[in-house]
Amino acid sequence: MKTVLVKAYHEIGLNAFVDSPTDVKVLCLQRFVRLAAYGASTLVLVLYLVDLGNTVDKTGLFMTLTLVGDVVISLILTLVADKLGRRRLLAIGSLLMAASGIIFATTGNFWILLLASVIGVISPNGNEIGPFKAIEESIIAQLTPSADRSSMLAWYTLHGTAGVAIGTIVCGWVVRVLQSKNDWTPVQTYRLIYAVYAAMGIVKFCMCLVLSKACELEPVKTPITADNDERQPLLANDHDSQGSGAEAQKSTIRGLLPSLSKETRSLIMKLGVLFAMDSLASGLSPASWVIYFFHSKFGLEEGKLGSLFFVTNIISSASNLVASSLARRIGLVKTMVFTHAPASIALALLPVPGNVGIAIALLVFRSSTNSMDQAPRQAFLAAAVLPAERTSVMGIINVIKTMCQSVGPVITGRLAGSGKFWLAFVVAGVLKLVYDVLLLGMFLGYRTVEDKAQVTAVEEEERECDESTDERRHAS
Repeated sequence: MKTVLVKAYHEIGLNAFVDSPTDVKVLCLQRFVRLAAYGASTLVLVLYLVDLGNTVDKTGLFMTLTLVGDVVISLILTLVADKLGRRRLLAIGSLLMAASGIIFATTGNFWILLLASVIGVISPNGNEIGPFKAIEESIIAQLTPSADRSSMLAWYTLHGTAGVAIGTIVCGWVVRVLQSKNDWTPVQTYRLIYAVYAAMGIVKFCMCLVLSKACELEPVKTPITADNDERQPLLANDHDSQGSGAEAQKSTIRGLLPSLSKETRSLIMKLGVLFAMDSLASGLSPASWVIYFFHSKFGLEEGKLGSLFFVTNIISSASNLVASSLARRIGLVKTMVFTHAPASIALALLPVPGNVGIAIALLVFRSSTNSMDQAPRQAFLAAAVLPAERTSVMGIINVIKTMCQSVGPVITGRLAGSGKFWLAFVVAGVLKLVYDVLLLGMFLGYRTVEDKAQVTAVEEEERECDESTDERRHAS
């Protein structure tokens, strides 16, 4: 029995989480708190906007504009995160998150809510938006050995899906109880949820304060040589000083931006196209619209919706542990595709059943594999680029995904307003299937930076061994 438990302990990657540094555990806890807030917000976002008097078309536009605005903020923050400080930006983001919750709890003006949603990161889909994920994953990749990275990112993902699960069920039943037993209006209950959202932003800010300097990117030391030291003039004339001042200002600005290798830029181009397709599909079918679909088609109220999405997110959380074990056996790319494709099919079939039980069964099945590709995907991305490029690359990829995802909600809103809600899910499922096929075809057998480094190290060791053998032969 003990042997089985020990084997299971390693299979689900729990050893990687237990042995991880305190900073990594704090980041996982931060993600849990943040995604719990996102889950609660997502459950009531569309209902809140509609109850404020907005049409479904306008609500779709709200979600699209939120994601578009988030693209700009995420791009700026992730590009300069390593230079300005990862912990600092995580803390600032937490305060902005709290500010947006306060605004949502106190006003109903569409444009003010939109501004707060963009600046303060209100998630329209229950998933990560904003700069948090890219920065946190870069830190985890830096502090975790490559052999444990997939397992550690699986636990990081699990904390997020578990947070969404807790957030949705608590929010759903709190809203239901307050409306049915305390005679609160729907708008009053939704505003209470956003007040709690603000409080969770403050909690997350406090967690940022305990992170250590190990989270920051280690500076690359440039050795002092005769070319860059002894040959420099001791004094410069005024003209040179003015010129050097202007150049220094330009170099300071350039210094905040990342420098990416040619191979990394090529990788971003390929993955960017694929992730754009997948994200457009996700934008057509975000959790907010799925919730509204079940509410409008089958009449499910907030409490039952909260319970339903609690179950789906718990299943999704557990599946992430299987993903890390599967990735060790068949590889990262195969795990990404073979787990994502069944979920894509289930999504395309979601609007077909007229029976709520069958529709729920499809949703639950989709949840069982839908997020299993997340940890392998991020582990693949972390291994495919140089350590100094990780934060920037992950940020750029997230920006590409968010930008394409932002197109979807407004399209779904138009379809919902014209009685063709079902079409959004069918198109989304087909797009995701095409993404799966192309990903497998383009990256099966792809050698990452770490793979190449390991091969080079082995070849170097074999070369040294051969040279040593030759020397012994000559000596004899």
